[in-house]
Amino acid sequence: MTVTPLPAPDESTSADADTTTTTPLGDGGVCIAEGDVRVGRASAVREWEGDDEDGESQASLYYDESTMASLNPISVAAINRLRAYKPPAFPLWDALPVRKRAAVLVLLYADRWGDLRVVITMRAASLRSFSGHAALPGGKADSAEETPYQIARREAYEEIGLPMDDVRIPRPFRIEPLCTLPPSLARTNLVVTPCVAFLHADRKASPDDPTPLVEESMIPRLDAREVAAVFSGPFYNFLKATDLPPRPGQALPPGVWYEGAWMTWKDMPWRAHTFYVPVNNQRVSKPRRDSAQGNLAQKLDEEQESEGRFKVWGMTGRLLVDAARIAYGEEPEMEHNATYGDSNIIQFAAEEGAFKEVGEASKVDGGSSSSSSSSNNNNNNNNGSAKM
Repeated sequence: MTVTPLPAPDESTSADADTTTTTPLGDGGVCIAEGDVRVGRASAVREWEGDDEDGESQASLYYDESTMASLNPISVAAINRLRAYKPPAFPLWDALPVRKRAAVLVLLYADRWGDLRVVITMRAASLRSFSGHAALPGGKADSAEETPYQIARREAYEEIGLPMDDVRIPRPFRIEPLCTLPPSLARTNLVVTPCVAFLHADRKASPDDPTPLVEESMIPRLDAREVAAVFSGPFYNFLKATDLPPRPGQALPPGVWYEGAWMTWKDMPWRAHTFYVPVNNQRVSKPRRDSAQGNLAQKLDEEQESEGRFKVWGMTGRLLVDAARIAYGEEPEMEHNATYGDSNIIQFAAEEGAFKEVGEASKVDGGSSSSSSSSNNNNNNNNGSAKM
């Protein structure tokens, strides 16, 4: 295997999201102030309208139980493997400064054929880091007490309106946490823990159950400062080098499904996976076109949706490959890293001092001398933390 040195991997999760106070729109230099780009909690979303009027050939929607079916046997086995998976111990997490901790949500649900799909977002143009890139819902920790799953659920609520508390999930839905995966390292030196969960739509509701409030619904309500679109991808296909055959009534858009290349990350080989997810047979949720939020998705409309595919790559692509490997008990058709996550790279970064902060050095490395910590701090203050 020949490893070609390239820039550090694009970590196209939303874990290292950062926002600006104004957002340039178009060539005219017009800006929208932050006060005008409010979190779209009460705003409806518009959806990409396909040609199929009855929707039977459309991909299922995670917020519409009528488009879902019971899991088929392959999907049942995949969920059971994820339930049973136990990641290796990662004691460094508790030693990390809070601002170096992040988590993302790998939210799975069943489509109308019982196959698993995964919820993916497209980062908004207003973000300073990786705008317009595909991402999994997620972000940075707010406190040292937050678990990775709590971080991921909170961020999913803030970004796409997914109810944060299980008691506020409207019937017939419920969310089951399945497992966490080994962490990955973002270019900004965030340690990102993927949390896999399954959205059930088969809970039997009692007539006495309260009707959910508007803000408790599952319909996506996008924070357009962070998210320009929500779509889904066929989970099993992230193990394949080509598109899976389309379902009856569906057609694949032009273009390839997969491209990949080897690169180096912290002097270690790292496989960069790039997927082009078809969106011509699904509804893509976005901010309303007649709102300020809708303007933030305009570039996405013109550049990607017209081609019928959204690009999913970088850390997001790697995480989805790892999650699918565990779920289906199969190795990918394409070349890939043998290990899950970036534990070796994270350990190397820790030894470099990438996670050390003034006053916290001894906590990060488990008690190294202050003089050594100071030296490492001075040598590693250009590791991308300015972007966070």
